[in-house]
Amino acid sequence: MLLSSPRSIQRSQSLREQTYQVLRSAILSGELLAGSRLVETQIAEKLQVSRTPIREALQQLQQEQLIVSDENNNLRVVSFSPADAKHLYRCRLVLEQESVTEACTYATAEQLAKIELAIFQAEKAILQEPNQLTSYQLLHIDYQFHRAIAECSGNPWLALLLDQLFDKMALLRMQTIQQNPKVLEISYEHRQIYEAIAQGNCEEAVIALSNHLQSSQIRVIREIEQLQNQQLQNQQLQDQ
Repeated sequence: MLLSSPRSIQRSQSLREQTYQVLRSAILSGELLAGSRLVETQIAEKLQVSRTPIREALQQLQQEQLIVSDENNNLRVVSFSPADAKHLYRCRLVLEQESVTEACTYATAEQLAKIELAIFQAEKAILQEPNQLTSYQLLHIDYQFHRAIAECSGNPWLALLLDQLFDKMALLRMQTIQQNPKVLEISYEHRQIYEAIAQGNCEEAVIALSNHLQSSQIRVIREIEQLQNQQLQNQQLQDQ
């Protein structure tokens, strides 16, 4: 594991909290790839802090299941399997069906404008030359779109649960876009959801959301399987 560049820690804030935020950002942005090993001494050198706040930050990331211990007790960024993807998408479907149903009833003009803005931003970003930065932007815009819908419900617990789930989803999606950035071209599906919400049509909104998440699940699982097959082939070549 190596962060791409040294990071500056601001001493006015908690070292543990800052270390946690730096590592969390590096994981969710894809700077630290799925499966990357996290070594305390290397992180300490990069961040120029002692190992105590690093150890505490890593423990928090473990609790959030963004990093895991391998069979040799090494800490690594979590890597999701096709089965993990299916479970995560199932959770999203249940929670976000509630989001769109409530949004059809309670969304204000201001909230609808916020949802539509995320669609415009995605459509603009898609026109740019694909790279890791634009992929991260699209992931963030995707989060903003779904988060804005959840906010319409007026249920803070629903939004909180989705935030926790979106962290895992961001890491899952970063795992797939490394080889295919086009997996994020979903603005048309988002627009179908938005139009149903704007019309107050709960049935159509739930159908559009379900179709969107099911299509996204298929795309993501396909990419994970292709990536795993590629890694297996590479390992077989190395073993020859």
